Amino acid sequence: MQNSAMEKQSAKLHVENLIMIFGKASKKEALSLFRQGASKEEILNRTGHVLGVANASFTVQEGEIFVVMGLSGSGKSTLIRCINRLIEPTSGHVYLDGEDVLAVDEQRLREIRRTRMAMVFQHFALLPHKTVVDNVAYGLKIRGIQPEERRSVALEALDMVGLKSWADRLPENLSGGMKQRVGLARALAMDTDILLMDEAFSALDPLIRREMQNELLELQVQLKKTVLFITHDLNEALRVGNHVAMMRDGKIVQIGSPVEIITQPADDYVAAFMRDVDQSRVLTAEVVMKPADYLVLGRDAFEIAVKRVKAKDDASDFYVVNGQEKVEGFISKQNILRAEKSGKKDLVPFIEREFPTTEPSASLSDLYALVADGVPVAVIDRAGRLMGVVTASDVLASLATVEHVGEDSNGANVAEPADTAANDGEKARNGNGASLEQTATLG
Repeated sequence: MQNSAMEKQSAKLHVENLIMIFGKASKKEALSLFRQGASKEEILNRTGHVLGVANASFTVQEGEIFVVMGLSGSGKSTLIRCINRLIEPTSGHVYLDGEDVLAVDEQRLREIRRTRMAMVFQHFALLPHKTVVDNVAYGLKIRGIQPEERRSVALEALDMVGLKSWADRLPENLSGGMKQRVGLARALAMDTDILLMDEAFSALDPLIRREMQNELLELQVQLKKTVLFITHDLNEALRVGNHVAMMRDGKIVQIGSPVEIITQPADDYVAAFMRDVDQSRVLTAEVVMKPADYLVLGRDAFEIAVKRVKAKDDASDFYVVNGQEKVEGFISKQNILRAEKSGKKDLVPFIEREFPTTEPSASLSDLYALVADGVPVAVIDRAGRLMGVVTASDVLASLATVEHVGEDSNGANVAEPADTAANDGEKARNGNGASLEQTATLG
């Protein structure tokens, strides 16, 4: 109970024990049966009521994209409509910044819908007789904003989605992808705390859908909106979501980061989905990297490097960092031996300044070419610090582990994710006694 209370206060959106039962007659019997453990089919057969959402609970933090994914009939669209009470839930709580949306009166609910939540629908919902800019500004008009101001805000939102030059055209002049951009701009113009996106890209062709996903991710970097995103497309869910909730028959069966969903499926149902996922586009360098063997300049690096090479240490190739843990370059076993032979006891002239690097968010598909040369790829953060390394064997091992998870159909021992620095927060091994903290946070 204490953890639940803390989540209500700290989260942007906290959904607790949400239940939605459809039916015209009294729902008391159906609700009672559900709470006694009756299945969806039993409730339907005994009462004629349909269980749409079954005790859903989840938390969405400010600034994240939280995806609810499920097949048709899983309850995902019902769930999102319960959030803003387009559908009145049978039971439960929806806390927005600690305020229970399900407990407010009609006047307060209208205010929340106008100022705190905006919705993007699958089928655009544009007014055909109004121009693009007037469609975008429509919510602002309802809010009572003056014409000049709302046009200015609407034009700014259209500029964000690349449609400012189409402002005075009618929707009939736009393609499907452009119409969906208008729908997104309309939601952005409202400048609400939360965006509710119900299958927003599902009606689009695959290429346009991917463009819209890119658009959303680019806007998210700039605006950091809190987004509840509904989809039936698992690849889309894993691509855009910071966290993903998997739904089946009205129930949330698993919540996790994209990597957790792939590598630690909760049951056979989730594991079956993973078989068709392109894991190389979901798993990242941050997930598969290992602690780096490295040397710190100016700290007896030469002596320790030579000692380890002569001891036939498994790690005889090193990255070299400075006192600020920023990467200076790479030095191989052969160059360490050349440095010793030169008699100068100095590694600097033998450091290779050109070496493969990547960002922690790079997907495995981006790493294929980099690991091909055999040199460990340095994973470097925005400050230029070395986080870890990725080798060809790391990439192949990670994909093999995920494939094993997807093939596990008996729900026995589902493979654990690779033991990486990103998962454990462990320290990189250091050839000369320094400490390099691995600080990685999953999706």
